[in-house]
Amino acid sequence: MQAPVEVRRFEARDLDALAAAFAPWPKPRELFERYLAEQGEDRRVVLVAWREMRVCGYVAVVWTPTYPRFRDEGIPEIQDLNVLPAFCRQGVGNRLLDEAERVAAARSPVVGIGVGLYDDYGAAQRIYVRRGYVPDGLGASYRDRIVRGGETVVMDDDLVLHFTRRPG
Repeated sequence: MQAPVEVRRFEARDLDALAAAFAPWPKPRELFERYLAEQGEDRRVVLVAWREMRVCGYVAVVWTPTYPRFRDEGIPEIQDLNVLPAFCRQGVGNRLLDEAERVAAARSPVVGIGVGLYDDYGAAQRIYVRRGYVPDGLGASYRDRIVRGGETVVMDDDLVLHFTRRPG
């Protein structure tokens, strides 16, 4: 039987472990330093999942997102959900989302989330739909700007479909 996953707020003492765990990904230490600073400024909350003192993944809740609809309507956005491959398909992503939704619900009755549109995001797309997230109805956005019919954009991490949900 596997040890349970603990999810808690990112703390300065976690910086080395988080940076080392995600070093093979394009997640430099500076990213986590920025996240920690923004958390200290109450701009975001970062949650880290642990199993037996090993980092499993993390997620952030951003209070004032750059996506215009969420920003204008005061909808906090869950961002940057990442689970290390060794911990995938073990419920870690759902545990992180449970806690992120709980944190967001303390400030808003609605939470938002964006997901990339290409195959690397397939698992996330499925999780969000199963959790009850629905598209916000504005279509795809590229770098936080709605893509209009006939427009050409690059299929990369910046091409996103945004969803909302009422936690609880």
